Amino acid sequence: MAHVICRQPVETPVLDLLVRERAMAVSAREWKFRLAGYGYAIKDVAGAQVVTKLPQNIELGVLTTQIH
Repeated sequence: MAHVICRQPVETPVLDLLVRERAMAVSAREWKFRLAGYGYAIKDVAGAQVVTKLPQNIELGVLTTQIH
């Protein structure tokens, strides 16, 4: 069964948090660990980065640009 990707962009307050935390993290792995502390996760689905809310795993939106 194919996974349907949420196509809406991530809301600005969440995007600001993601960018700020990525700037402070040394690696992508650390960034994802830091986001988990805030209750968020990043999934790579069909070449897109999808932001989800933990622990429900609810898709919040797609990152329109890759944050490395």
